[in-house]
Amino acid sequence: MSSPRLHLNRRSLLTSLGIAGTASLAGCSASEPAPDRSTTTLSEERTRALAEAYAPTLYFDEAEKWFPTDPRTYESEQDGEPVVDGFDALNDYTAASKDAESPPELTMFYHGISYEDSPLSVVQFWYYSAFDQFTTNFHWHDWEVLHVFVDTETEEPQLYVASSHSRKVPNNEFLDPDPDTQPRILSELGSHSSALSVNEIADRFQRLSVDGALADITNSAIETIQDVVNLPIAYGLPRDEGSRLPYLVPEYEGAPLYEHDRLPAVEREDLIGEGLTVSSFRELASPPSELPARATGLVFQYAGRDEAGEIEAEESVDAEYDLVPTSEIEHITAFTGPQLSFEFSVPQFAEDAIAGHITSTGVPWEQPRYDDPAADISDRNHRATLAERYDAIGARASASTVVASLSQAVSNDDAPENEGLTTADLGVEGVALLESDPEAVPTFNGVAVVDDVPAGEHRLTVNGAGVEPHSETVGVADSGVTPAGVEGSIPLVARENATKLEVDPSESDSDLTDLAVEDDFAGRLYDAPLSGPDAVYVHRGGAYTTEVRDSDDEIGAIRVNQAATEADERVRLDNPQTGKASLATYLADVAEETSAAVAAVEEGDDSDDSDSDDSDDDTETTDSDETNETADSDGSSDRAGRNETLEGSENAVRGLRRALEAITESARRAAERAAAGDRGQADQSLANVQDRLERAATRLAEASDSLPDDIERASERRVEQSRRRSDQALAADKL
Repeated sequence: MSSPRLHLNRRSLLTSLGIAGTASLAGCSASEPAPDRSTTTLSEERTRALAEAYAPTLYFDEAEKWFPTDPRTYESEQDGEPVVDGFDALNDYTAASKDAESPPELTMFYHGISYEDSPLSVVQFWYYSAFDQFTTNFHWHDWEVLHVFVDTETEEPQLYVASSHSRKVPNNEFLDPDPDTQPRILSELGSHSSALSVNEIADRFQRLSVDGALADITNSAIETIQDVVNLPIAYGLPRDEGSRLPYLVPEYEGAPLYEHDRLPAVEREDLIGEGLTVSSFRELASPPSELPARATGLVFQYAGRDEAGEIEAEESVDAEYDLVPTSEIEHITAFTGPQLSFEFSVPQFAEDAIAGHITSTGVPWEQPRYDDPAADISDRNHRATLAERYDAIGARASASTVVASLSQAVSNDDAPENEGLTTADLGVEGVALLESDPEAVPTFNGVAVVDDVPAGEHRLTVNGAGVEPHSETVGVADSGVTPAGVEGSIPLVARENATKLEVDPSESDSDLTDLAVEDDFAGRLYDAPLSGPDAVYVHRGGAYTTEVRDSDDEIGAIRVNQAATEADERVRLDNPQTGKASLATYLADVAEETSAAVAAVEEGDDSDDSDSDDSDDDTETTDSDETNETADSDGSSDRAGRNETLEGSENAVRGLRRALEAITESARRAAERAAAGDRGQADQSLANVQDRLERAATRLAEASDSLPDDIERASERRVEQSRRRSDQALAADKL
């Protein structure tokens, strides 16, 4: 039975991250990192004792293909050096697995170090798999590690650190574990990322304490706002937390890996099964919804441990592994194999670029964490705690973290058809990539966290199965949390509903610096720096305001409703402008669009417009450039008096329509006068727009019983948006 999916208020979650980022994620002041003390290798006798005491029980997914094994079996010589070739390891391991009743040569390697002049020691458990197949990465060879920090004076464990996908994704860690509870590792399918299990539910991962059961990690949590769930920042085990995770099939030289002539033993069924995989992110019209959750498969434990009491009574150990010191394999100089690839769409202006972002493994004994395990502590508060207890551990300097919560833009049932959106759970885990870093990272619970990001500007791309990619520039400070997207939220669009909104500011008369896109119902969906031609995928069912801002902090707005009617159509905005004329034109477009929708209701009701001369109290009088425009003319009171005698729903809808038409006329005049350089007359027309917006709001309330609910809701939002934009237009220095 899978864990319930965490339902998070995304805006509150990311807002609280921004507020509490230093305390929750940084854990220390902005300073240079203090170095850890040197380490020495523990004696073999002491290391063996620690290894036997803490050797973890391993739980694998029922669909797993590659289990811990001994790489020496696949050792060969290249250029006089002992290496393990990727083709050899994958092919021969696959062949051996088919002939064996249990996984071949189950092996766990261990390594022990001690910090100088300190009681703090660490026993590391390394295990090797012949292959890694995941949604963000695949490569030959895979090394995973569990660090167990132990105080040799008290003989009590201090911290467990289980390796996740990379240093960019926080590891799964537990501070002050129960010394009487054996550590357990829950291995992620394909990638073998290690989640911890320390509570009484042996084969399940729990991010939070639920129903009295201890959480399996103590990573720093996001500070809550109101009743928002705390979300510890650690990769966890997404498919054990109710998330859907699509896997990909690795390719080499443009063909599926299992077709390679150097892998005769490897067939399609020897990789992750078809029920969990997609051929590419772009093969699907929408995110897949029928992906199975995690289920426990094989369970392994150390051969020297008595099974009784270590495994729950209703479970059993499927096989036992041997413990071998890493010193017996340190002679291997390399784990080799060509880089594999997968499709990752990176949107660029006018085209989609396909890039492969793959990491490869190195030998453990050449990694910094091999001799300094504290280098692998990703939670800053955990490191700070150890630094307080042991002088050997240096306090870590604060670092920058980029965070984004992914969702999906979908049609809003409360909006007119194809004229409004809302956001919903994306349904599958996604992928995040900083183009300044070659490693893509997976999301967990729909949240992307990229840690230890250098200060400066970075291009962030997020992607997922069945959705169009999203890309934006993110400015990262020296420390703290940088929420990407809009307050940390990035809504993606299913491919079947997406069109591209292109913006080319090349010939604009201002230096445009920012681009934002808002939907009438969903609010702001995109907000990022703009330095040249750019594009964003939007849902075709939205009614959008595209906002630009220039280096003088002047604002411009363009109305885009029903962006495209066909999947291959694009909307292109050339040379968007800022200032009064741009905003006034926007106001006219929105009012005209809304009046047309109201007129359609009026026509549907067979209304009889007897006042065909357009003379009513909402019609702006025509005046010359020399005449000050006024909200009321000499005859307005008479017209108002006549309008007050009208009764019935037809008159209420008609009055709203005419009020909107009057806004359109005033706004068009303001745009013309601003374009002509007449600031005073432009502002007078804009003041008239504001007066007429208030009249429109009154007419809208009067007509509420006569309008369809969706038209009423859309009109309310557009009037409110127009109020804000009219304020911006009046405040604009630029004409």
